[in-house]
Amino acid sequence: MRIVSGIQPSGRLHLGNYLGMMRPAIAAQNEGETFYFIANYHALTTVSDPSALRRNTRAAAIDFLACGLNPDRGALFVQSDVPAVTELTWLLSVITGMGLLERCHSYKDKLAKGVASTHALFAYPVLMAADILAYRADSVPVGRDQKQHVEVTRDIAMRFNNLFGDVFAIPQPVIRDDVAVVPGIDGQKMSKSYNNHIELFGTEKDTRARIMRIVTDSTPLEAPKDPEQCTVFRIFRLISDDDQIEEMAERYRNGGFGYGAAKKQLFDAVWSFLEPLHRRRAELEKEPDFVDGVLRRGAERARAEADSVLGAARRAMGVD
Repeated sequence: MRIVSGIQPSGRLHLGNYLGMMRPAIAAQNEGETFYFIANYHALTTVSDPSALRRNTRAAAIDFLACGLNPDRGALFVQSDVPAVTELTWLLSVITGMGLLERCHSYKDKLAKGVASTHALFAYPVLMAADILAYRADSVPVGRDQKQHVEVTRDIAMRFNNLFGDVFAIPQPVIRDDVAVVPGIDGQKMSKSYNNHIELFGTEKDTRARIMRIVTDSTPLEAPKDPEQCTVFRIFRLISDDDQIEEMAERYRNGGFGYGAAKKQLFDAVWSFLEPLHRRRAELEKEPDFVDGVLRRGAERARAEADSVLGAARRAMGVD
């Protein structure tokens, strides 16, 4: 099985990125052949500072490695290091209907958040389709909010194959329901753009401050509480084992357990969880040649595959 996924370097990565995409992607290295990319072309729709984009792109690669990605078991590379993907995007655009793109909710959501309306933002799903199809992906781990884009990819691939012959594999989206949506400190989906995130590699002081700001209701300390309705508990359960989860849930249900105590327990769990990753990241910062080598080898492997797929698509369409 071949697995493909990417992450945007639109800012420093946060706990939601890790739980929703990075941890499942790293675990998937034991299940098949993997291609993971830093999606810097996609990030151009929201990042206009070249220095910030370069810095965030490299930081995302280091973050991935610090979190346990094994570069010997798959390719880690930067999207822009594979030119075939952008050419393939054009070939796919030729057979992609406007109606298909107009139905994509991500475009409307970003407009509602004030992102400028551009062709790139509108055509984002076609570039994403090229990202997936270029490597003949069988499986694409995504958050629930990206599932529609994988379905668009499937539609585009099937239309291309019907018109020009079987060039593309038809990928399947893979969503883990337990981490499909990671709540932020305000209860909404964790996102940098909402400023409700907990940074993956933030300082201990900032991490504590963010967690203590989690929004809760006004239920008195002594009253029993429903853990499933509390953002503190919903984050806690994503990083804790079954016994720890059940113990905290019981404290909620029994009463006498205030939100302040719950937040302190969450911070202890989060920091214990993140501290080993921080140490590994500090080591990687001192090994720039190692990081460069990982990205170079990943790009070489990705280019070989994407060039082959692009060549097949060009021949099928008669532009070889």
